[in-house]
Amino acid sequence: MTAISIAVLTITALALLAGLGLSYASRKLPAGDGELVDKVNELLPQTQCAQCGYPGCRPYAAAIVNDGAAINLCPPGGDATIRRLASLLGRDVQALAMPAAAERLIAVVDEDRCIGCMHCRNACPVDAIVGAQQMMHTIIESECTGCELCVAPCPVDCISLRRVA
Repeated sequence: MTAISIAVLTITALALLAGLGLSYASRKLPAGDGELVDKVNELLPQTQCAQCGYPGCRPYAAAIVNDGAAINLCPPGGDATIRRLASLLGRDVQALAMPAAAERLIAVVDEDRCIGCMHCRNACPVDAIVGAQQMMHTIIESECTGCELCVAPCPVDCISLRRVA
C-alpha cells in the first residue's frame, strides 16, 4: 500500500509543480500574436468590404500585426479607427489612404430596372442601400464605400459603379 501512496504523492507533486510553472510563465511571458490580432480585429469595422486589399477584417488585422501592414487602409473605419489602431500598436497616426477623388467609386441603382429583391441591400456591409421588399432601392451616396459587394448579387444587373467627381 505504501508504494501506491508514494506514486500518488509523486504524481501529485509533479502536477502541482507543472501547474505553478505554467501559471508563472503565462504571467511573465509576452502574449502571443493571436491575442493582438484579436484586439486589432475588434477595432476594425467588420464590414468585410476588402477595400484594404485583404479579403476581410481578420486577414487585415493579421497582416497589421504579423507583416507590419499600414494601419490606414480601411475607408469604412476612417480616421477614428486609425487613431485607435495607432494607440493600441504604438504607431504614428497616418492619414487615411483613400483613392484620389477621380478614382473613388459609388454604386448607382437603375431605378427603372430594380425589382426590389433586396439581394443588394443584404450584401451591403455598410447599410448604404435603402428600400423595401418589392420596392425600388437606392444608394445613400455618403455611406457607400464603393466596395462592389452589391453588384454581383443583383439578379437584373441594375447596379453599376460610377466615379465620384
